[in-house]
Amino acid sequence: MSGHKVYGVSVASVYPLYVAKAERKGRTAAQVDEIICWLTGHDRDSLKAELEAGTSFENFFARAPAMNPSRSLIRGVVCGVRVEDIEEPTMREIRYLDKLVDELAKGKAMEKILRR
Repeated sequence: MSGHKVYGVSVASVYPLYVAKAERKGRTAAQVDEIICWLTGHDRDSLKAELEAGTSFENFFARAPAMNPSRSLIRGVVCGVRVEDIEEPTMREIRYLDKLVDELAKGKAMEKILRR
């Protein structure tokens, strides 16, 4: 494992927090899955397999089937840092995911979240 401590954290340990955040605002786990699949190129089965395997964030993004090229359109602040200014690639991918889940929880339309 290289870099930040969060790189070694399993996606499965954070996933329920993403879902809970979305559901508190009337959104669904399926929408969280759709966001993750859009970002990483996973389908629902491969996403489920990664969650069951306890894959770390670092490996999750390193092995993603096809990172969406439109993710560079994601802009804004997460944890006081502008995502577009993050230079370290793995941290930027993690923050892109955080930003998308934030947008979902704030009620933004899926069309806009997925940059369509």
